Amino acid sequence: MSADPRAVLTRPAPEPDHTVAYGDHPDHVADLREPAVSEPGGDGPARPLVVVVHGGFWRSEYDRRHTGPMAAALAALGYPVAQVEYRRTGQPGGGWPNTLTDVLAGVTALPRLAASAMPGRVPDAPPILVGHSAGGHLALYVAATVPAAVGGVLALAPVADLGEAYRRDLDSGAVAALLGGGPDEVPDRYAAADPRALVPIRPRTVVVHGERDRQVPVAMSRGFVAAARAAGSDMTLVERQECEHFGLIDPESAAWPAVVDALRSLHEDHRRIDAASRSR
Repeated sequence: MSADPRAVLTRPAPEPDHTVAYGDHPDHVADLREPAVSEPGGDGPARPLVVVVHGGFWRSEYDRRHTGPMAAALAALGYPVAQVEYRRTGQPGGGWPNTLTDVLAGVTALPRLAASAMPGRVPDAPPILVGHSAGGHLALYVAATVPAAVGGVLALAPVADLGEAYRRDLDSGAVAALLGGGPDEVPDRYAAADPRALVPIRPRTVVVHGERDRQVPVAMSRGFVAAARAAGSDMTLVERQECEHFGLIDPESAAWPAVVDALRSLHEDHRRIDAASRSR
């Protein structure tokens, strides 16, 4: 593994197998990767579609490309993968509300689009969302807003409490740039967009966070998961002692096996729910 944990952000990855559009804007797209292996038996693909929601504090300088190594690694494990793009702050149309509604539209459209682009490789079931950092916030937002469209959430170092992130001034005003102000200025936007305000979150959720994270403090996930569980959410927190922020999206990091284990636990839940629905 590189000594620089940020190296994953610029590491080359194989080109996606397909790119699909879920809307009219140039950023209303998603890169698709076909699963490298499939499980024998059963009626159709065993592994659900994984939708990767990238982070970067919602800012325009970070796009889906930096999750290429992660997406390629997940496809190599046998998952059909979609890397969804969305409008971000610092570009026309980015920020409130379009950044959030773009991801909502992308997630709801992608099962159909992926199934059309990859026939026989995508099951007829809600996808699992894998979101990192600000992408973790967006994944939790979608799961809280349209729970029936989400089969599970893997939130990696998520910005799960926007009010606290604003008070901590994470990434020099990133939350204010997203929502157009602080909680006292635009309280309705925080009420609509903040995962801490949207609990309980109904889809099964696993939060993974590194204790050495300097971009998004692990205390934020501890507080969020405690509040979510108290409200009735089916949610688990996995802490990694030696992990910082970027190791969670790096297939070459020591933390990567914990990410894969968490995804597989959601996959197994997904399989049981699908089997139960088929037996009815």
